[in-house]
Amino acid sequence: MEAVGAGEEEDEEAAPADEWLLQSLRLYEDLHTFELQAPTRLIEWARGNRVCVAGYGQSGGNEILQLLPPPSLQVKETQGLCPERDFKVECGGFSNRPVYSLKYVPDTSLLVTSGPPDSSLQVWQVSAEDSDVIKSVSAIPTENGTGQPWAKIATISARAPWVLHGSRLNSVQITEVESRKNVYMAVSRNSEELSGLAFLDCNTLLLCCAKGQLCLADVRQPQSPLEAVSVPSAPCGERWCMGVGRGPQGSDSSSQPVACLSSGGHLTLTDVRKTSESLASAKCRVPSPSSGAEFLCVSWAPALEGCLAVSGFDGSVHVYDAQSWDSSGGEAEPIFVHKGHAFGGWNSGGGPPLVTAHTWHPQKPRTLLSAASDGSLHVWDWVQSCGNCG
Repeated sequence: MEAVGAGEEEDEEAAPADEWLLQSLRLYEDLHTFELQAPTRLIEWARGNRVCVAGYGQSGGNEILQLLPPPSLQVKETQGLCPERDFKVECGGFSNRPVYSLKYVPDTSLLVTSGPPDSSLQVWQVSAEDSDVIKSVSAIPTENGTGQPWAKIATISARAPWVLHGSRLNSVQITEVESRKNVYMAVSRNSEELSGLAFLDCNTLLLCCAKGQLCLADVRQPQSPLEAVSVPSAPCGERWCMGVGRGPQGSDSSSQPVACLSSGGHLTLTDVRKTSESLASAKCRVPSPSSGAEFLCVSWAPALEGCLAVSGFDGSVHVYDAQSWDSSGGEAEPIFVHKGHAFGGWNSGGGPPLVTAHTWHPQKPRTLLSAASDGSLHVWDWVQSCGNCG
């Protein structure tokens, strides 16, 4: 970790950090911090409310860890500010390539990972309770995958454990994880790079292209060509990602809300019934447009209706209540901003930390996990009165 500077420069840096630390006593129900050996760009919930993280360094020897979260994430008690080492490393393994994405395969002990230098996948097994090893069990190669961008992945266990994967619209496929049998191959003449994909249910897929197009696919109609539709009012030249939410309780997959976020901070809300139409739009309050958009992330709260979180622009995570948004596209006011990563150490490039990933707790309405480029991992639950949501 590099020093900030000496004398007055140190004092200038310390003052906002001290101020935030004092404010945190008022702003948070819970705040837990953990320092990873290497930064992660993913946070994945696994079996038994475990959390998986993984390194993304280019030099190899990247750790894949399964962490047991702090006790307050597993029970309802409130413990306030807690010491640094609140996570317990339960088991781990090593990948000889960067891990850019990791997905738990539901109802199994398997994990699937992807990352450079190609679009192939790696399959891992979390060992039994008497072992602390995550071991590599197989690889899923892809046709013409060499030289392609790393694959975006999603998993489901409906008929069997499946992984949906692809780096471009014309390379999307579903593979049965254990047998490595191909069960679906998309048909498309469009070779746009993907930024994300998702299972809406066991038959329906939603794909997001980096240039701002959405595409629905039906596994039961493998011969139907995929048709990508541009995100409504999408500015040109920006990179886009998506987050898929849950519909109202008891509704089917066709009512799931979709949030599309651009590197310029534009947010467009639509739903899977008609992705070409905007339900609402807004402009996030971001410090500056992100040209690379490497860590761009938007996600819906699973237990807090209408709320979503945005990160990847700086060292903060912004939470918004989208229920009052209209189609004007005006600047949205966040209901809460987590700034904790910005006051940590400096990342390996010598600059301030950048949030690399965030995710919501599956059951706790206002609890999120976030990670940054300095290796910090935070779990935080904002005080209800500090936000309008929930």
